[in-house]
Amino acid sequence: MDKGTIIRTAVLVIALVNQFLIAAGLNPIPGSEALWGEVIATAFTMVAAVTAWFKNNYVTAKGKRQKEVLKEKGLTKAK
Repeated sequence: MDKGTIIRTAVLVIALVNQFLIAAGLNPIPGSEALWGEVIATAFTMVAAVTAWFKNNYVTAKGKRQKEVLKEKGLTKAK
């Protein structure tokens, strides 16, 4: 795994743990409850999840072309 993948995964894990703790009624991130309410925490989790999913998952047209080139050159597993 490259450095970017590790960072995106770590941010996603932190966001999910934070979301779980808020759902349990705890306020894990220091600050007022009004500031770190469910809306902001949910938005943070959604952004982290979409970013972690979108990177290197070949969902754009350019990414799909890249995947085809990698397959042609034998540089990736064929799915």
